Amino acid sequence: MEQSVRIIGAPTDYGANRRGVDMGPSAIRYAGLAEQLEAADVIPLDVGDIDAPRAEVCDPDTTPPASGNAKFLNETEAVCRRLADEVAATLTEGHLPLVLGGDHSVAIGSVRGSARDADIGTVWFDAHSDLNTPATSPSGNVHGMPLAALLGIGAFDAVEWANAPSLREENLALVGLRSVDEPEKELIANSEISVFTMSEIDQRGITAVTDDALAAATDGVDALHVSLDLDWLDPGEAPGVGTPVRGGVSYREAHAAMERVADCGLLRSLDLVEVNPVLDESNETAALATELAASALGKRIL
Repeated sequence: MEQSVRIIGAPTDYGANRRGVDMGPSAIRYAGLAEQLEAADVIPLDVGDIDAPRAEVCDPDTTPPASGNAKFLNETEAVCRRLADEVAATLTEGHLPLVLGGDHSVAIGSVRGSARDADIGTVWFDAHSDLNTPATSPSGNVHGMPLAALLGIGAFDAVEWANAPSLREENLALVGLRSVDEPEKELIANSEISVFTMSEIDQRGITAVTDDALAAATDGVDALHVSLDLDWLDPGEAPGVGTPVRGGVSYREAHAAMERVADCGLLRSLDLVEVNPVLDESNETAALATELAASALGKRIL
C-alpha cells in the first residue's frame, strides 16, 4: 500500500527575529512539494494551514511560564495546541504528517502530537541546539527553545502544552550543531542527549553520524520524528533561512542523511522549518526543502 502524506502548514514567525518565515509553507508548496512527494511514490494530501494570526496583530509581551523572556508565548501555545491535535489526528487516520513551518517553535506542537499515542525518538537536524529557556535566551525568541519546552527544562517544567513526556533525553539526537549558547553547552554536558557537531561530520562523514543518531533516537521506541531546520545546510546551499550560520552541510550530505532516515523504516512524522522566502534566491531554499522531504520519504536516484 502506498504511503499517504498529509501536508500541514504552520505559518508562524512568532519565534524568530527576522520576519518572513511565516511565508515558508507557501514557498515550499510553490516550489513543487506535491510533485516531489509523488516522485517518491507517496500520496500528498494537503490540508492547508492551521490558523496562525499574523504577528502584527499580536502582543509580543506575553508572560512566560516563569521568570525570563519568551516573546509571543501565548500565540505560540495556541498554534502548538492546534498543530498537536492536527498531527495526532493525521496519524490516527493512517497518514504521515509533514509539517511545514514557520519558525522552529512549531515543532513543540508537531512532536507533542506525534508522541501522543507512541513512544518516539527524535533526530533534530539543525545548526542550533534549541535548548534555551526563557531564563537563558539572549533574545527571547521561542524558536531557540522548542527542545527545552518538549523536555520540560527550566521554566517549562510541568507546562502541559509544551511538554512531550514520552520523549526522553536518551532518544534525542542533535545533528550538525555549530552555534550553541553557553547555557546550552552546560545543559548538554549534563544530559543524555546525543550530540553530533559539524566537526564530527567533517571527521567521520555524514552517513556514519546519521546512522549513530538514528540508532540513539530509535533505541527502545516505537517510531521516529525528524525535525529539519533548513539552516542545518550551509547558507551557500540554503540562503533563505531565518538564522543562517556558515559551515553547514552540503547539498549531497543533506540528501544522504535523509536517505538514511528513509532506510531506517521508522519515520512517523517530519518537520521542514525556517524557510524564509524574503531572504531566499529564486526560491531555491524552498525547492531544496521539497527535495529533502522526498529523500526522507524514500525517493532515490535509481
